[in-house]
Amino acid sequence: RGMGPGGPGGKWHHGQRGMISQGSGFIISPTGRVVTNFHVVKNATSVTVSTEDGTEYDAKVLGADEKTDVALLQIQGDKKDFPTVAFSTADVRPGDWVLAIGNPFGLGGSVTAGIVSARGREIGAGPYDDFLQIDAPINRGNSGGPTFDLQGDVVGMNTAIYSPSGGSVGIGFAIPSATVQKVIAQLDKGGEVVRGWLGVAIQPISREIADGLGLKEARGALVSQIQPDTPAAKAGLKPGDAILAVDGRPVKNSRDLARLVAGFEPGTKVKLTVVRDGGERAVDVELGRMPKDVKMG
Repeated sequence: RGMGPGGPGGKWHHGQRGMISQGSGFIISPTGRVVTNFHVVKNATSVTVSTEDGTEYDAKVLGADEKTDVALLQIQGDKKDFPTVAFSTADVRPGDWVLAIGNPFGLGGSVTAGIVSARGREIGAGPYDDFLQIDAPINRGNSGGPTFDLQGDVVGMNTAIYSPSGGSVGIGFAIPSATVQKVIAQLDKGGEVVRGWLGVAIQPISREIADGLGLKEARGALVSQIQPDTPAAKAGLKPGDAILAVDGRPVKNSRDLARLVAGFEPGTKVKLTVVRDGGERAVDVELGRMPKDVKMG
């Protein structure tokens, strides 16, 4: 069944169907650590991992993060010599060739080829969207499978497609390997992802707002509301402040601010570059821990 937000002329589809979720994954340690999508194992009462040779193993969910759609599993048993794949450390560029591997429609392992069409895609799947767009055909059941570069390293994890019909039309999305690595490192350590938090509601800065603030270009994030007793309130941030950078890293838009702040550990002290009353100033903030059901950045 199709899952995720809809879009004009089509739907975002993930790899679940019926009461049994079929998906893909990849093993990252000889002891049987497996990476897949959160939506593949969501609400699972049991998980079975089937390897390429047809052997089936019981597996346990070590942790999962709905916001980035990443989950980490552990194959049960004493086997300590699983073949593994490695994450790429190279910079991925539009035009680079990639191979997508997975289990489309439950048929078994298959490989498709394509290129990276774009980086940094936001598809409305979650608050930290930052997808690679690829044109290698991926279909239902491919979710959680790896996207390889031509060196055989993982550059992303296949997650969703855009399709009017439910089948592949050459617009697929993969979570970049850098994001996957950050998430699974926290899941492996504590079973959950802990994110930094300001306690503000933010909105994009349009050209009109930028003109009103005296900014040369429409960038950054505008604070529209501040919750009481939050890091933002304690630091003296105010509605109407435009946040342009975090610790010197430019903020492109409101989603970018959310991603940057969430990337810090709670308790981290950061310096925000803020425009207020026509002037630029630095505001020091000690980030808090993001509540699980928070609706503000």
